[in-house]
Amino acid sequence: MTKFPLLPRIASMLAHLLLGGSLLMFVPVKAHNLIPAERQQQAILLKNATVHSVSQGILKNTDVLLEQGVISAVGPGLTAENAREFDLSGKHLYPGLIALDTTLGLVEIAMARPTVDSRDVGSANPQLEAASAFNPDSELLPSVRANGITHAQIVPRGTGIAGQSALVSLDAWTIEDAQVPSRPQFHLYWPTEPQKQGTSEADKQAQMTYQDALSQIHKHFEAGKRYALSQQSSESALEDSRWQALLPLYRQEARLFVHADRQQQIEAAIALARQYGFKLTLVGGYDAWRLGAALNEIEASVIYTHTLDLPLREDEPIGQAFRVPALLKRAGIPFALGFSSDWDSRNLPLAAGQTVAWGLSKQQALKAITQDAAKILGVDNLGAIAPGFQANLVVSSGDILDPMSSRIELMFIDGRQVDLNNRHRQLYQKYLKR
Repeated sequence: MTKFPLLPRIASMLAHLLLGGSLLMFVPVKAHNLIPAERQQQAILLKNATVHSVSQGILKNTDVLLEQGVISAVGPGLTAENAREFDLSGKHLYPGLIALDTTLGLVEIAMARPTVDSRDVGSANPQLEAASAFNPDSELLPSVRANGITHAQIVPRGTGIAGQSALVSLDAWTIEDAQVPSRPQFHLYWPTEPQKQGTSEADKQAQMTYQDALSQIHKHFEAGKRYALSQQSSESALEDSRWQALLPLYRQEARLFVHADRQQQIEAAIALARQYGFKLTLVGGYDAWRLGAALNEIEASVIYTHTLDLPLREDEPIGQAFRVPALLKRAGIPFALGFSSDWDSRNLPLAAGQTVAWGLSKQQALKAITQDAAKILGVDNLGAIAPGFQANLVVSSGDILDPMSSRIELMFIDGRQVDLNNRHRQLYQKYLKR
């Protein structure tokens, strides 16, 4: 009889786990095979379109001239020497849509951990930048582009201070090509007060965990403040990469995005912003309309992400989540619409269209996913069709907010005509031939 009868079995199990782990580490992740468009070399003249300018309303039978990646003129009867012309009679011309609060390029297959680069461990990671993990070859990007989305805010996930987001275009070779200059964006995930757990011991434990998470948030920001003060008073202060990254927030050169929905969370976020003088944007923002006066007092904004969701509470009307954008508008709170997802962010225009049935006008809904979205990120030349704006444009045969009639036919990013092919269309064409 062997002295250690379990050793062969344990060795076999370890070998199996190691082999499984090694296989998991090499999960094949396909990159799309579309070549990013070349820099605009020739003027482009878009003729006779119905232009949804966002900034100047709807302009019928209007021309738009694109030069060196910028919109140089908008109006009827435009001409340009040696320009490449497109006759858009009967077509609709929109600014490119901006998807907020996404993990596009950070997540490829949610169930395959090696392809998920959207979060890290710990509750204080302000130095982490989502841009460093962005994959411009993600198979998801072309499928999202096909619905009229030209840009996305890529956001780290996590607990506490999760890191920094970035605004990127969805057609580029590298992150350096893709990233759009914008003010620094730090993301804080506010903990939710626990519900009743069923037993007094479980309730006590849940409450302790919640209070500890709150304590950690205040501890981190107080440490960041002390570090900022030390940097002002001493050139020889030791550098801490976490609080060094957070300095723009204390200098009011950055914006704090707090992910919170309930009124209690939002009130706490407002108090934090007041305490440190932070510029605040709420992400989620389900109850934000209830606190219009307080949010407007500190010039806060909201990225509302629940347009297609069920109500937050059991005793609310079934359409409560649908009505919130109109309630935010009525309260005078600056807001934009987001869709918190990766591949599913392609439903952004559908979500915006939903708000039209619940109180917003079509122009307001379109602005909430274009110019207003850009403004929240600190970008002033994106999201409208007007001279001086970046030439990010989408041509549709129908209403872009209506998935039944919208057909995206052309897309330009910085004046470059983008290939609208994608994996879905390739498979569709493949099985037509079966």
